[in-house]
Amino acid sequence: MEHLTPRQLLDRLVAFPTVSRASNLDLVDWLDGYLGGHGIVTHRHWNEDRRKAALMAHAGPMVPGAVVLSGHSDVVPVDGQDWTSDPWTVREQGGRLYGRGTCDMKGYVALAVWALVEAHRSGMRRPVQLALSYDEELGCTGAPPMIETLKSVLPMGQLALIGEPSEMKVITGHKGGTGFHVHVKGFEVHSSLMPYGVSAIMEGARLIGWINDRNAELQAATPASLAAEFDPPFTTLHVGTISGGTANNITAADCRFAIDTRVVPGEDLEGWAQRIEAEAMRLDAEIRARRPEAGVALRRFFGVPPLLPETDGPAEALARALTGDKATGVVSYGTEAGQFQLAGYSAVVCGPGSIAQAHQPDEYIDLAQFQAGHVFMRRLVAALA
Repeated sequence: MEHLTPRQLLDRLVAFPTVSRASNLDLVDWLDGYLGGHGIVTHRHWNEDRRKAALMAHAGPMVPGAVVLSGHSDVVPVDGQDWTSDPWTVREQGGRLYGRGTCDMKGYVALAVWALVEAHRSGMRRPVQLALSYDEELGCTGAPPMIETLKSVLPMGQLALIGEPSEMKVITGHKGGTGFHVHVKGFEVHSSLMPYGVSAIMEGARLIGWINDRNAELQAATPASLAAEFDPPFTTLHVGTISGGTANNITAADCRFAIDTRVVPGEDLEGWAQRIEAEAMRLDAEIRARRPEAGVALRRFFGVPPLLPETDGPAEALARALTGDKATGVVSYGTEAGQFQLAGYSAVVCGPGSIAQAHQPDEYIDLAQFQAGHVFMRRLVAALA
């Protein structure tokens, strides 16, 4: 079996267009064969329709205490983006590696796969595992069942290094998040008879106004000590898309929008979800009292727990030893790290590339960052030996 370099692995991985709406099985099949060809034990967890799978692998002695290298296989779409080259072919130019997923996060996955094979070839006293999820870009929905499968089929790992792009800085905390799809159902009448109908848009605006009021309160409050480390140092609620209505002179029959929350560690994520649900149901009751045909419906579409900074956490200690980074690092975006932490792993985020490049047209990772990630993995392999 050929032993591919990190760059060769990156080329192979980017060539698979694993956007979240599509299957990832071509990539999983190839990677499964590559790892298996090197004698590495692999397992899969399938999603409900078996169009996607998480891939888990274990190298080293079958004992507890593994270092888990965690990444995701899915990438965001390129539709409507103005790319200057084929997004599914890695292009090197000006010290950058361009291609969808080079930064988020097939660059890290390529490095993790290289490290797994290198560790297996070299021999090690401590095992290393790969955990490659699906549907991270849809709200980290594929990680929890993968983690449960990982714990059931392989010896329990001690710590997880989640390789989301952090410029190789050690991130010990991030916000949690949840989101709701909202459908406000109205009752159509001519706008001259507005009091006899229900405008879904105007009623939806009341819920959005409530969200704006909560944001104002949160921003005005003095942040707790843990929250003060974040930018911004408070929980946020956001509406990014909205649609509805038929004509200017008809009360809107429908209004649809999505609510997205980013909750600082130390605040109750589920408590915020319940507050949003309670306000929506209060509005629903008011609307139905006027028109039983109308109302408000919510559908929760993701929930990601925060990553809490750990006291003397082994994941942080290892990542700092491998990078030399001693600074405090927290971020406002979410990752699968909090899900690993809830499952009993020590966890940190540390990976090559900048989050500013994720999801962008002409996405890239700086070659220097990719090389820094390679140094990190070489040090990890040496530490496991």
